[in-house]
Amino acid sequence: MAILIVGSVALDTIETPLGKVIEVLGGAAVYSAVSASFFAPIKLIGVVGEDFPEEYLKILSERNIDLTGLIRLPGKTFRWEGKYLEDMNIRQTIRTELNVFEQFRPKLNQEHKSLSYVFLANIHPELQLEVLEQVENPQLVVCDTMNLWINTAREKLEEVLSQVDILLLNDEEARLLTREYQLARAGKKLLERGLKAVVIKRGEHGATIHTREGIFFAPAYPLEIVKDPTGAGDSFAGGFIGYLWQEGRSDFPELKKAGIYGSVVASFTVEEFGLKRLLEVSREDIEQRFEEFKELVSF
Repeated sequence: MAILIVGSVALDTIETPLGKVIEVLGGAAVYSAVSASFFAPIKLIGVVGEDFPEEYLKILSERNIDLTGLIRLPGKTFRWEGKYLEDMNIRQTIRTELNVFEQFRPKLNQEHKSLSYVFLANIHPELQLEVLEQVENPQLVVCDTMNLWINTAREKLEEVLSQVDILLLNDEEARLLTREYQLARAGKKLLERGLKAVVIKRGEHGATIHTREGIFFAPAYPLEIVKDPTGAGDSFAGGFIGYLWQEGRSDFPELKKAGIYGSVVASFTVEEFGLKRLLEVSREDIEQRFEEFKELVSF
């Protein structure tokens, strides 16, 4: 079995105070798939254009990521360009070109439909619903979203939330969705919708995992240099669901560990531009930093 991941595949142009890269491999599905591949085989659903580099397909396929569901359409691949200020938490979007992603409609084959673990990366709620209508009997569905969908497609998003187990979103989005400023209250309010868990990502301040059994704080790793925060949240999501797949359980103790593994993988992502650092590290590196996390929070 494998994890089904559905989302965007992109060519990213990124500028930070420490440099700039042009049209590197990116997208929510890519970051989460590469991150989850440390723990599980992955089947990716997405779309690219005729201009998508073959070398990027090779990078993904070499990571135990099955690309049967990645379709190629006439036209250009989705492109995103952003610039980070001195405060890496502040990002300016320079341009977004949807291109063939605008025509994306997720089509699952029989093998995709039968998978038990599903991650719906940050795409329009209508597309997330299309996936949910096709999967047959998932054991765990994890969903990500963003403020754009909360503002423009709240009704569809609410429908998605009624059908998923775990929601991931950042602190701004949690406040926007619940109209609660205190994150503890926001998490509690979201749980009342029937969700098993809510993960509120807080960038360099880590993440909080809200369940009916309690709240857990997963800190961010204290890095001296952050080169590029792009994809950190998606990397967290990939490490998070990847670990849960590996263990085959999603009770509160395993959710805690999954949160730490998510933080570990995200900490490697931000050390370099794009996927560069993630493609260099091994599972042994991840386990070593996981042990370092345990030392950091033990008292």
